[in-house]
Amino acid sequence: MPASLKMRAPVPEQFEQMQRLHAASHRYCIVCGADNPRGLHLEFRPAVDGGVEATFDCARTFEGYSHRIHGGVIAALLDGAMTNCLFAHGRVAVTADLTVRYRHPVTVNSPVTVRAWIRESSHGLHRMQAELVQGDRVLVTATGKFLERPDGDPNAHGATGR
Repeated sequence: MPASLKMRAPVPEQFEQMQRLHAASHRYCIVCGADNPRGLHLEFRPAVDGGVEATFDCARTFEGYSHRIHGGVIAALLDGAMTNCLFAHGRVAVTADLTVRYRHPVTVNSPVTVRAWIRESSHGLHRMQAELVQGDRVLVTATGKFLERPDGDPNAHGATGR
């Protein structure tokens, strides 16, 4: 989904489904877990177009280089967006591959929007795409492959549990 495509109002059924799967398997996630006292507590919202989005404040606490958000924090935001997009579609899957392209620095103290959507899904393999936008500019993009477990348990095969 290009940055120029604006997200629309949430779809209630997808939001409920996302919340239910999130509560069952992601309560302590560092990116979006409500029960993690040290987490980022991002609140992803599904959209009519099938994607999700959330806002992150880019506080200086997350700085790497001077006045720049740490690249690892950015990667975690994008990974979390892709996971929540799958939740919105009733899928629980773990990250098998994540490729991040840092196009421009992400500055501190200026909020960003992180978005994700499904490019394609087949037989429990989901190819995902995500982007991080600050102002009207796409600063970071990512692609990922996510794998579902046939039994629905993301921890059964020693996965990272993302």
